[in-house]
Amino acid sequence: MEYKRITLLCGHYGSGKTNVALNIAYRLKQQTDNVAIADLDIVNPYFRTKDSKEELKNRGIKLIASEYAGTNVDIPAMPQEMYSLTDDTSITAVIDVGGDDRGALALGRIAPKIVEENNYEMLLVINKFRPLTPDAESTIEVLREIEAAGKIKFTAIVNNSNLGAETTAEDVIGSVDYANRVSQLTGLPVKCTSVNESLYSELEGKIENLLPLKLQTKIN
Repeated sequence: MEYKRITLLCGHYGSGKTNVALNIAYRLKQQTDNVAIADLDIVNPYFRTKDSKEELKNRGIKLIASEYAGTNVDIPAMPQEMYSLTDDTSITAVIDVGGDDRGALALGRIAPKIVEENNYEMLLVINKFRPLTPDAESTIEVLREIEAAGKIKFTAIVNNSNLGAETTAEDVIGSVDYANRVSQLTGLPVKCTSVNESLYSELEGKIENLLPLKLQTKIN
């Protein structure tokens, strides 16, 4: 799969966008050297990109995150380094934006430069198994709220429908119609369907554009 210079990932709480963001960064590092991942998730204190800081360091991927990420202090402040992602076009960047419209508010500060450069993807990470996004219509409501808050339009969809460790291949296959319905109603293409790497061999060839995920481990 091809990626733009900046890849933005947004979605409803619990959609799994942080895991998707990390894995895209890992793949990009195999293609180019100067890769950074930025954590704009100033709302959700449970799964942060910073939880994978050691693995990112070992892979040579720069992490930009609030100094408060991963602590019990949740201050909605955006790191100054975030602006380097729009100013330095030699960086290939992945940005984990945050959950829903509140998480997208910080994106609005750098969105104008991203849109001006026009070398980005804005990916909507969807999960049909979350309580507030069980169908296409409710998922599209979240999409519109994020676009309004972030001041930038989505360009594609990532189907990340899962039930955590209990996810089966049948669950993933059963989510494809849901993702296609979101695509049909929005006009946005489904860029990929992401799955735990343990399910990849079972699903390979059954679903187009399958993205295997190495799952993040929470650091306590």
